[in-house]
Amino acid sequence: MTTLLPLDSFFEEPPYGLRRSQKEPLFLERMSWLTHHHVQHCPPYKKMMAFFPDQTEKHSSLEHVPFLPVRLFKELDLKSVPRSQVQKTLLSSGTTGHARSRIALDHAEIMRQTKVLAHITVNFTGLERMPMLVVDSQSTERGADASSARAAATTGFSLFGRPIIYALDKQGMTDLNALKDFEARYGNQPVFVFGLTFLVFSKFLKCLEEQGIRLDLGKGILIHGGGWKKMADQQISAGAFRVLAEKTTGIRSVHNYYGLVEQTGSIFLECEQHHLHPSLFSDVLVRNAHLEPCVSNERGLLQVFSALPESYPGHSLLTEDEATILGEDDCPCGRKGKYFVVHGRVQDAEARGCSDTLA
Repeated sequence: MTTLLPLDSFFEEPPYGLRRSQKEPLFLERMSWLTHHHVQHCPPYKKMMAFFPDQTEKHSSLEHVPFLPVRLFKELDLKSVPRSQVQKTLLSSGTTGHARSRIALDHAEIMRQTKVLAHITVNFTGLERMPMLVVDSQSTERGADASSARAAATTGFSLFGRPIIYALDKQGMTDLNALKDFEARYGNQPVFVFGLTFLVFSKFLKCLEEQGIRLDLGKGILIHGGGWKKMADQQISAGAFRVLAEKTTGIRSVHNYYGLVEQTGSIFLECEQHHLHPSLFSDVLVRNAHLEPCVSNERGLLQVFSALPESYPGHSLLTEDEATILGEDDCPCGRKGKYFVVHGRVQDAEARGCSDTLA
């Protein structure tokens, strides 16, 4: 297995246009190549895979693709390119005193991520760039947090906006004048609002409600992701979030996304039915407590697959989030492939997998 299966053929198809019978052969071939590639170029990965020789051959199904627990990127230096070729190292979010994932990206990886994110997102936003309101401070992208998952998400989605206005000032406080000016200039046309979920809620929607302000952005689309643990701690549901968005901005087109810094680019966007969808470039599996695949509508631990990562072994990861696969190829929104929901982080999760072999 020495010939690279390029991603070019993937871009010839709509991101959600293939049924399982059409997507699976392409995707499994790519997974097989990536496993072989990382065995050849990432020594720690090769050491782990030596314990599973039967799983490093051509994969016959997703359940046979070997996975790494996502927390392993907090503990090991996992990269499949020479250090001299690393152009950027992304860092996961994390609280003080906790280790953060470090994801090594070379130039080609950054370009793949950007191209795939665009291919996925325009399915929701359309091809035309819109005036964009970023619910964050511009300093997040340019300051000490420029390598964070938060900054990476903002930078990635900013490709779809022009001009770009920031809703928070340098101190991270809501800039009400900027919000009112954005409405005055662009309120009568399609706009794109983006931000991390908790920031959008606390610094934008909740702030507008407390100030008694309603922006007229009814032709807009709001895309948000991450931060649901804080939302759950405050007992704010996804439904309540959408209601508040319409109440304070008039926006009805609200789409959550699920993604990991360990698989930047191949995000899972929420459709009009509030289901998360893998694109042609990604897939999901749910495993039970014994790490066996769950049946449809059974709750378990989410495993995520991405066709992108070549600079690091992140193509098959076992997360610490619980999810349920609801169906495949028959979502009412019309998008093909699986659709699922994420329930949240497993309490005191300790994902088991290949890393156990290093103990």
